[in-house]
Amino acid sequence: MWPARAYQYASCRMSADAANLTTVEGLRELELELAALEGGGRREIAERIKTAREWGDLKENSEYHDAKNDQAHLETKIARLRERISTAEVVEESGVVDGAIGFGSTVVVRDEAGAERAWRIVSSHDASPSEGRLSADSPVARALLGCRTGERAAVVLPKGESILTVVSVA
Repeated sequence: MWPARAYQYASCRMSADAANLTTVEGLRELELELAALEGGGRREIAERIKTAREWGDLKENSEYHDAKNDQAHLETKIARLRERISTAEVVEESGVVDGAIGFGSTVVVRDEAGAERAWRIVSSHDASPSEGRLSADSPVARALLGCRTGERAAVVLPKGESILTVVSVA
């Protein structure tokens, strides 16, 4: 429960689960990454395993064990990419709908100390906070989705609660 304050927080949440949202371009990038891992990635590791086998005793062959370990990591990564692709919900970037922050919006917020930050709300695959792209399933984006200019949103972060005021939405 939020502590009592002299102002009201915006009830800005949108109902969509942002965890699997992606754009057509984002889905295409995932598919290209999967194709590269399934093609060249698998071939490279198969060649390493083949070469290591030719060196003899597999019990004490560190190159063989390293290659098999890398193969397991590659297969796990491939499985995760396949899962992300199969559960992806392709959406058009909505940007601003009725003045509210949505997937694809660029938003400028001010924190309680007066510092301003600008972010574009994107899929988790495209996120890079240092470059101004915030994952739609991050705590900050979840608090801001649905908010309009002038509204405040409370965000619970590991370092504590933060109140963000929406300065602009584009």
